Amino acid sequence: MRDLKALQHTLRDLDGQGYGSYKRLKGTYDMGGFRLSVDHTQVDPYAPPSKIRVILTRDQIQLPGHVTQTRPQRIAAADHLARRFHQAVQAQNTSQDQPPRSKPRGRYGNGSSRGETSAVKAYAHGQQVLERSTVLITDDRVEVRLEVALPAAGRRIKGRAAEHVLTQQLPQAVAAALEPGNRDDDALAAHVQLYLDQLHVAETLKDHGLVAFVGDGAVLPRSAGDSDLPLEHGAIPFSTPDSLAVSFQLPSGRTVHGMGIPEGITVIVGGGYHGKSTLLAALSGGVYPHVAGDGREWVITRRDAVAIRAEDGRCVTGVDISPFITGLPTGVDTREFTTTNASGSTSQAANLLEALEAGTSTVLIDEDTSATNFMIRDDRMKRLIPPHREPITPFVERVKPMLEHTGVSTVLVAGGSGAFFDAADHVIAMEAYRPRDVTEQARQIAQDTPWGDESDDVDVNGREVAPFRARTPRILHAPSLNPRSKTKPNRARGRTEIQVGRQNIDLSAVSQLVDAGQTAALARALDELATTTPHNVALERAAFERICSMERDGLDALSAHGGHPGYLAAPRQQELQAAVNRFRGLRLANGSAQRAND
Repeated sequence: MRDLKALQHTLRDLDGQGYGSYKRLKGTYDMGGFRLSVDHTQVDPYAPPSKIRVILTRDQIQLPGHVTQTRPQRIAAADHLARRFHQAVQAQNTSQDQPPRSKPRGRYGNGSSRGETSAVKAYAHGQQVLERSTVLITDDRVEVRLEVALPAAGRRIKGRAAEHVLTQQLPQAVAAALEPGNRDDDALAAHVQLYLDQLHVAETLKDHGLVAFVGDGAVLPRSAGDSDLPLEHGAIPFSTPDSLAVSFQLPSGRTVHGMGIPEGITVIVGGGYHGKSTLLAALSGGVYPHVAGDGREWVITRRDAVAIRAEDGRCVTGVDISPFITGLPTGVDTREFTTTNASGSTSQAANLLEALEAGTSTVLIDEDTSATNFMIRDDRMKRLIPPHREPITPFVERVKPMLEHTGVSTVLVAGGSGAFFDAADHVIAMEAYRPRDVTEQARQIAQDTPWGDESDDVDVNGREVAPFRARTPRILHAPSLNPRSKTKPNRARGRTEIQVGRQNIDLSAVSQLVDAGQTAALARALDELATTTPHNVALERAAFERICSMERDGLDALSAHGGHPGYLAAPRQQELQAAVNRFRGLRLANGSAQRAND
């Protein structure tokens, strides 16, 4: 291991050399208060930044032992430290990126100070607390992973500028964020305790017969339609109707009060802009814990809940959609339905059945993002197009059988139709972001104006069908995830896309994929599925085992650079299966290869 003086000497010696000579920096340096590991150097100034790690022993960082004993504690503590480090780097960059009052002297290279001050790149986190690879906490050390854009003038090394970045700027950020004297360990402990309290509520929802919980005082609206930040001015705090009020005793000793959404079929209604879709969006995001001050930190949903929507144009491979669609004029068998271009109704049926396959206990549906003919079919249309000529059995006629046959609950937003009142166990009306329990009123309306006959579990040919019978598992043909066109590992492109060879997986409709780091982890997990999945393994089993492997071995097991990249975030099994299902090259070891033109 080299020391600080060796690093300084090397950087000064590199000044003016070709950019590729930066590779001489690779290795580990004792910086006094921490070790600096240069794991990968960029090949030219326009390549992705170099990857480095800051490594502190337990004695150096002196983390309180009581907040890092268990895996959940370490996840939360790592999240807190990563946020602090990002804030320290951002504050440093903001202060140093101001235009200089006078021309900088030559000590730090021959470029402007503005070009040299934002070289350190700390990974940003969203409102969710996820397991990430940014900070690793073990029994003997803490690692912070980051990137550095090594300075250059054209394609020549600016060694003095790099010296400033690595021996002054970076240590200052480490000291500000991580040194015991500069840390707020009370805030660290509070962050960890909130996370543990949130996990406790999520894990005990089932014991209380609930699928979700919304705490009193929650701020559900966001600052903008494309933002995950809370609305700061004018937001109406959430208040619980008495009939749905529940309380949870937390591990911290606190008690949290709010609204419980029971198992079964819950319909959320209300006028436009009164908060019904906002409530559902909060419930959708409630599968992840949130940071304090987010407003939604006490919106807790079962961890396996899945948001379902229509998704025109997606591919479908070997999915049994017969509970909703059967007897197609083309004669295609919908028990093993395959298409390269699904319609709105077909895609929503496939999304729902795939969610059941992935083990969800709760589906979340908003009529605004649903296919109308998948959701409902009124009496006038039935008179014009008789049921025996309509291959689609709408969700309104299947929602109750789905609950009875599978135990899967539904939370549904309906603003334009009362068709689901007959099936609903609970109806919540949102009025100016305040909920009211209107179940009895909705039931009376349903009695006075019945929607129509419920499904009698027959298909268009009059044959009796068990709508949600036990399914034959889809057996993954793992080599299909590794097409011939693929010469490099899978690559994530932002939050919504994964490149596999010459093909792209479009995940834009998978709304509970909330972080680009999750997509990056999914890209690597798909590589693992392609190469390690044994023969004759069901897709859901392969995905489950891959997620268990991430939890057991950590996200570092997905990395090709020993602790890098530091931006990976843990996905759920539901999103891993969603990615597999949307790969157009997917093939199954069982089932027909017949494809439908939907």
